[in-house]
Amino acid sequence: MHVLRDRGFVHPVSSEITPRAAYLDRRRWLAWAGSAAATALPGSVAAQGAQSPQARPGKGAALAAARSSVAGALVMDKATPYKDATTYNNFYEFGTDKADPSQHAHTLKTRPWTVAIEGEVKKPGTYDLDTLLKLAPQEERIYRLRCVEGWSMVIPWIGYSLSELIKRVEPTGNAKFVQFVTLADRKQMPGLTSSVLDWPYVEGLRLDEAMHPLTLLSFGMYGEVLPNQNGAPLRLVVPWKYGFKSGKSLVKIRFVDKQPKTSWELAAPSEYGFYSNVNPKVDHPRWSQASERRIGEDGLFAKKRPTLMFNGYEPQVGQLYAGMDLRRQF
Repeated sequence: MHVLRDRGFVHPVSSEITPRAAYLDRRRWLAWAGSAAATALPGSVAAQGAQSPQARPGKGAALAAARSSVAGALVMDKATPYKDATTYNNFYEFGTDKADPSQHAHTLKTRPWTVAIEGEVKKPGTYDLDTLLKLAPQEERIYRLRCVEGWSMVIPWIGYSLSELIKRVEPTGNAKFVQFVTLADRKQMPGLTSSVLDWPYVEGLRLDEAMHPLTLLSFGMYGEVLPNQNGAPLRLVVPWKYGFKSGKSLVKIRFVDKQPKTSWELAAPSEYGFYSNVNPKVDHPRWSQASERRIGEDGLFAKKRPTLMFNGYEPQVGQLYAGMDLRRQF
């Protein structure tokens, strides 16, 4: 365990997880995708009409989606089992232990829900969840998720590119960054009584990062609506950045002209930078980022797998950081 003493909380490292079984060729990946109708991907094109609600992994409301055609949106890795993806989470509003969100997030009420669009846009306003759900066609995207503590997952998300929303609200020429704000309600979120972070939880992206096709506004996973502990009813998914950059349970999206301070920057600026791109060459001050353990696959005694630059999405996003010093601008 690593302790961030000045904030008074334990920041765990994932070393207790289980052998490497990545699908290395397209045929095996297609076989897995085809069998997903009976296992991990009940809402995918392959599964539509083939699975009863009782057979869905979490028995949540179904959320149908077409398979995405966005370049890089469908990795060939084996999907993380649903149980692992929904019981090993970072969502400090419900507690700092990885099991806390799944145990406590039932208190979160996801209806009614609205998201305020503010700042440097021509069309500010408040959008309800149903309007956002219908704003663009839902897609299924299978993304790697790499967390700063050294663990990773592969999750079939459902949503659409955040750029679909951004284009509709029409940012002004002054909009350079996008700030994302998570719900902070002490009645629903027991973790807010702690001083782990300054609440509400705030994250941010450069506008061109937010507009990238891979940046996902997600409403579901594994063919169902998002479980509360995974950021219901809508969250951000930025697959080439460490997981904490993907804000959960969003209630506000603000367009600003200056780089916003994020929650982890404020808590520990020497450890968590604004960009936080997955980079095996830049270690966290207290542990290496060169390798990782895949939840549900890489056991405690298995050799760790190498971490990929930009989490394996370098061909799609590397050009966003051309000319930048990624050691200094971490």
